[in-house]
Amino acid sequence: MLLEILTPEKDIFTGEASLVQLPGVDGLFAILDKHAPMIAALKQGTVRVETPGGTKYFDITGGVLEVKKNKALILVE
Repeated sequence: MLLEILTPEKDIFTGEASLVQLPGVDGLFAILDKHAPMIAALKQGTVRVETPGGTKYFDITGGVLEVKKNKALILVE
C-alpha cells in the first residue's frame, strides 16, 4: 500500500509499506496491504512501518489515520 505520514509543516514519509502498526486510542493495531477503508484516532506512541527496504519507526504525539483504496494517510501533530 502507499503510505503517507504528514505534519502541518512537512512530509515525514511517503512510500510503499506492507504493514503499519499504530498506537490507536483504544490500543495498538496494525493495517496490512489492501486493508478495508477506515478512519482511526491515534494517541502518543510509535508508528512502525514495514517497507521493502526494512523497518522504520516514527514517534508521534497523536493524529488521525485514513485508509482508502490501498492508500494510508497519517496526519500527525
